[in-house]
Amino acid sequence: MSDRVDAVVIGAGVIGLATARALAQAGRDVIILEKNNAFGEETSSRNSEVIHAGIQYKPVGMRARLAVPGRDALYEFCRSHHVNHRRCGKLLVAIGEKEVAGLLPLKANAERNGVDDLEIIDGHAAQKLEPGLACDAAIRSPSSGIVDSHGLMLALLGDIEDAGGVLALAAPVTSGRVLTNGIELSVGGKEPMNLTADLVINCAGLWSDRVARSIAGIPDKTIPTLHYGKGQYFTYSGKAPFSRLIYPLPSPASQGVHYTCDLGGQGKLGPDISFVDSNTNYDVDPDRRDSFAAAARRFWPDLDATKLQPGYAGIRPKLKGPGEEGDFLFSDPSQHGVANYLGLYGIESPGLTTCLAVADHALSIVKQM
Repeated sequence: MSDRVDAVVIGAGVIGLATARALAQAGRDVIILEKNNAFGEETSSRNSEVIHAGIQYKPVGMRARLAVPGRDALYEFCRSHHVNHRRCGKLLVAIGEKEVAGLLPLKANAERNGVDDLEIIDGHAAQKLEPGLACDAAIRSPSSGIVDSHGLMLALLGDIEDAGGVLALAAPVTSGRVLTNGIELSVGGKEPMNLTADLVINCAGLWSDRVARSIAGIPDKTIPTLHYGKGQYFTYSGKAPFSRLIYPLPSPASQGVHYTCDLGGQGKLGPDISFVDSNTNYDVDPDRRDSFAAAARRFWPDLDATKLQPGYAGIRPKLKGPGEEGDFLFSDPSQHGVANYLGLYGIESPGLTTCLAVADHALSIVKQM
């Protein structure tokens, strides 16, 4: 026997929670199935907690399309729901003539994405803002910030429960099959059960491709194979040297080792990036300290490397491999032919920033299904 339910969201990271909230507030009866013992235990809690402005993404992509509305919606949500955050601003620093020349096209790219508040400043002006900084010029981004990711997810869950939604923890989807009138899911855990849902949205993040392949009837050729981009962070034990976020110029595959701080004032460097086979290995290699320090000394010459300590690591579910720029993928029935299924794949950075916009876009697709 299988219990009949309206809508199932698989995964209770920030994307799953935001999507479930959008569905519940639109009047759907929603159950969130999460394999872990708490929400947001993977990518959503293992990142830099930065609210991105939307600067470097290709204008034709979903990341670019959702970045600015997602950023603005997130700030408003944080204000209205009393989620701890700070619009601290960011400096993207250029060192040397080649990098300085790259500021104008980067600013132009950001403006095509709708980012209209950037300013190019010279090195002297940047150093007046941040006395410990070394650079020849910089882009000042006043709309960048930081957010308490746990507080954000807790507030999203509160809205879900207020709208009648339910979160089931330690409830992994082990398999499933497409039926003529829905999708049947087998759910493991201490009390295994079968659910037949009128709608299934796969927000399983690092596991989204495996979950999709476990559901018989979703064509395998429509399911991407994710690449695992691991990023490590080192924390700084001294007084935070900067009040703003400090970033090098981005590459297509990475934003580079940058300086951020959390809302408690803890400074940190990271992430680096390496592509790994496992999506569960969160070890931090202490031998990476010297390379982190070398990267940061380009803009922070007085960095004391002895104050860098291994912090934490996160893994991103990327659609592209090394050296390539990925994007978000919303796999809807027009792509896979399954009327009751929406798959969200490759929702990496800026997933935290864009979670509400991702959810709104997913809801707009569902309304047409």
